[in-house]
Amino acid sequence: MSESHPRISKAVIPAAGLGTRFLPATKATPKEMLPVVDKPAIQYVVEEAVGAGLSDVLMVTGRNKRPLEDHFDRNYELEEALSRKGDAERLAKVQEPSDLATMHYVRQGDPKGLGHAVLCAAPHVGEQPFAVLLGDDLIDPRDPLLSRMVDVHERAGGSVVALMEVEPSQVHLYGCAAVAATGEDGVVRVTGLVEKPDPAEAPSNYAIIGRYVLDPAVFEILRRTEPGRGGEIQLTDALQMLAADETVGGPVHGVVFKGRRYDTGDRGDYLRAIVRLACEREDLGPDFRAWLRRYVTEEM
Repeated sequence: MSESHPRISKAVIPAAGLGTRFLPATKATPKEMLPVVDKPAIQYVVEEAVGAGLSDVLMVTGRNKRPLEDHFDRNYELEEALSRKGDAERLAKVQEPSDLATMHYVRQGDPKGLGHAVLCAAPHVGEQPFAVLLGDDLIDPRDPLLSRMVDVHERAGGSVVALMEVEPSQVHLYGCAAVAATGEDGVVRVTGLVEKPDPAEAPSNYAIIGRYVLDPAVFEILRRTEPGRGGEIQLTDALQMLAADETVGGPVHGVVFKGRRYDTGDRGDYLRAIVRLACEREDLGPDFRAWLRRYVTEEM
């Protein structure tokens, strides 16, 4: 993996889901805007993209997602009010989202799956490699993942997926990868992919989590991909084709992630993410941890 490939600058964040697991909270509020401590979940994802050097962010949205655009836009009335009060700390927090990256938006329209959402990004991305970040997965910034994936792509080309070892009983919840060693610690060659396999038929316990670096050849494959599991166009099916024929868009590698990941698409994990992140905050952690200890010992 010594050849140098262009470094990517564009990130795509699919954000058209309905968030039905969080009803009624998501009846009028996009699930991506649910707060994790004091920032919406989607801001953590954009910050991750920016931290990996991706300054151009396209969100693939749907109906009732206007609050996402508003959050990453300027709010001059609020900024002026805070400025008049001399509240520089809150003013900086309000301005931060609009200063993170160059933001773009496109509507997905029909919810035809992740593969279709990625395909909606084709006119914006063009013939450049790009990253895809799923908003339900929050990766702790102390455990960089996307930047490692970008580095692997820069050296190897093709596509790169994020993998995580899960219990065999959990593989049916994920896309699952067949892999081969590369000689580099934490990096494998992906030789095959299966979407949500039966545990008895899974090629490994390496599950795909919500980070991808994709070669633009994936767009033409997605255009030809028939709806698969669940009647949706699966990104996993397109990646399987890329892994099977490297002449189409280069190899597919996997970066094995062993750091901290928070699944905010699950109610229990969402609550655990808030507790963990609040405990680790310098401004909130000491008092919150003390209260949590008392609550656990006295109330449970």
